[in-house]
Amino acid sequence: MFSNFIYLIIVLLIYTTYPPPEEPNFTLLETSALFFGLIIAFIFFTRLQFRALEKQISEQSPYRLDHKFNSTLSRLSVAAIVLFTIDIYGLSLPSFLINISVFTISPTLQALLFIGLFVFYIAIVWGFAYRAYQKLNMDGMSRRAYIFSNISFSIPVLIPWLLLSGIADIINALPFELPKYLLSTTEGEIIYFIIFLLGVSIIGPAMIQKFWRCKPLEPGFHRSRIENLCKKAGVEYAEILSWPILGGRMITAGVMGLVKKFRYILVTNALLRFLEPEEIDAVITHEIGHIKKKHLWFYLLFFVGYLVLSYVSFDLIIYSIIYADLLFSIINITGFDQTVVYSTVLSLVTIILFLVYFRFIFGFFMRNFERQADIHIYTLCKSSKPLISTLEKIALTSGQPPDKPNWHHFSIKERIEYLKKCETDKRWIIFHNQKIRKSIAVYLAGMILIGGIGYKLSFGETKDRLNKYFFEKTILRELEKTPNNPGLYSALGDLFYSGKNYAKAIEAYERSLIYLPDNPQALNNLAWLFATCDDEKFRNPKRAVMLAKKAVRLKEAPHILDTLAESFYVNNEIQDAIATGRRALDLAKKNRSYYEKQLNKFIKAAEKEIVTIHDG
Repeated sequence: MFSNFIYLIIVLLIYTTYPPPEEPNFTLLETSALFFGLIIAFIFFTRLQFRALEKQISEQSPYRLDHKFNSTLSRLSVAAIVLFTIDIYGLSLPSFLINISVFTISPTLQALLFIGLFVFYIAIVWGFAYRAYQKLNMDGMSRRAYIFSNISFSIPVLIPWLLLSGIADIINALPFELPKYLLSTTEGEIIYFIIFLLGVSIIGPAMIQKFWRCKPLEPGFHRSRIENLCKKAGVEYAEILSWPILGGRMITAGVMGLVKKFRYILVTNALLRFLEPEEIDAVITHEIGHIKKKHLWFYLLFFVGYLVLSYVSFDLIIYSIIYADLLFSIINITGFDQTVVYSTVLSLVTIILFLVYFRFIFGFFMRNFERQADIHIYTLCKSSKPLISTLEKIALTSGQPPDKPNWHHFSIKERIEYLKKCETDKRWIIFHNQKIRKSIAVYLAGMILIGGIGYKLSFGETKDRLNKYFFEKTILRELEKTPNNPGLYSALGDLFYSGKNYAKAIEAYERSLIYLPDNPQALNNLAWLFATCDDEKFRNPKRAVMLAKKAVRLKEAPHILDTLAESFYVNNEIQDAIATGRRALDLAKKNRSYYEKQLNKFIKAAEKEIVTIHDG
């Protein structure tokens, strides 16, 4: 079931890395036909897969069939992700909703709509899986309860994103500029995210337990025993809850919550029904081990580590994609839309990074934390035998092969064997605790190194040099494809200008104006360079006025009027500078303080000129 968390996060990554094209790939009618046709084909294929599995249930061993059931479930869940990807990238479904006002105001609502579409697909899988599940597990859960239990268990993984994105939508919709400005800066985003992440991590469990429809465990023998064990261990909590996951038929328990006020201990009815009191103690001691060893805090740290890794690698991934010669060749040969190809590759690389991190790094710590929680039994119990017998019962009732590991747990066989080793030699407990301490130290050192590299790449001169290098190479490569493109030459001029390579900037702007003489952007930027260049040998005040006048005739915008005003100013035509500066200020809706400062500069120059004439 934990795999459903991964599926939902992958779907979220697919959606959030997709930029809708200007035009959809198909008409609305064609898109509708393909959309519903694919759904029908998916339903037919899913039904066929599980019907074939049902026929084999009476012919093969439960272990093998259970493995086959889970493999089929995983395979069809991946097929649901592929279908969702086709909807987003192939059919361009988001582009049909882009102009709907409610989605423009709140992009989170549109994202929820498409995540709901994926949940519908995965619910189709669970719906057809139900009969095979029933034949394997022989319980009385209804189809509706089975589907709802899977959905309700998985959906809370989206709560942090939903709140984070939803609050950002509200801030952007409100008529207050300061919160919007803070949220638009890198520092503001980081502070907002850290505060939010801590808040959700602390109070999130209270929301999740409500979503899972957990109820306080009724007073009685089991509750009293769990309470006494927690008291003995010095563990405080908000509540002990009955956990109705899959109707409470799984023998399992859990703990969630970083702080005692929002910490919950979860137990299923099957655990209380099928285990002996000493075995229940062993399971609760395992959960107490997670609390005492601060595993939940470390999970938060590892999640932050993934965000740091993603942040550091994002620009490098973008640069690598844009500058990949093979990808460029594929675009030229196939004629595919460049933006769609780049965004598809970005989405794919982002998903691969996510899977590699959580499968191999996060998964490594999860497996070893589970083992550390297993051996914590020796702090409260004399022997691990009750935990060993519990694991054996889980192996018998789950239908899973005892030697089958997964990404977040060692296999039951491996867990039992390690506990038996600890029974004969307690040094294995010390060895494992040392292994975890060393692993965390290596992880932290790696994250500090990656964070340092990320800081260098994301701030200061290193980032500027890297950006300019890749942008220059990208523009030059595009010019090889379209050598008469005035917009590319104008962009190249801007890049050279920002790098203070004024000779090349002038050459690029002039080339842009050869191919498009009435290009107001190139006219404006070249005029500004001639009027204000740091290196006076490149200044040409007379030509600056000529170019700026032409730019204003083509497009009367505040920043272009400001260039003309500055050009008048450096030519000592102060009254024309004041008149033009006033026009720029009148038109300006943003950054008015800059235009006011410019106008004051011109007015002071006029006053100084009057004083000079008077003194003369």
